[in-house]
Amino acid sequence: MRSISYVLVGVFFGIVLFKSEAASWFRIYEMFQFDSFHMYGIMGSALVLGMLFTQWVKKSGTKSFFGEKISIVPKEKGYIHYAIGGILFGLGWALAGACPGPMYVLVGAGYWPILIVLLSAVFGAFCYGLLRRKLPH
Repeated sequence: MRSISYVLVGVFFGIVLFKSEAASWFRIYEMFQFDSFHMYGIMGSALVLGMLFTQWVKKSGTKSFFGEKISIVPKEKGYIHYAIGGILFGLGWALAGACPGPMYVLVGAGYWPILIVLLSAVFGAFCYGLLRRKLPH
């Protein structure tokens, strides 16, 4: 039952990403060219809503849909590792034309060439898992 609810939420999120054109390669291209506010508006709205929702969960002690207590582990302080990770993520996003969420959306929408990018991303995550202990964090 729990897995089905996760799949349903993921499908809903995918539909929202597709309908808002957040998975559109052309919108991403516009964003990296600074030609349109569309993607910045979507990401900024998601950031503000995420911050407000996280603070609300922390302060209210709200439980999950399944009745479990939600615990948010504090993040490590610092800027350098977040900046390096953000730059690498942005470069990969610019090269591939999609970040991980839209990759699945594009597969679901029938854009099969994105499978090459998705498989490459999974391989990259696998390689990171192998090298994680040897990398500075």
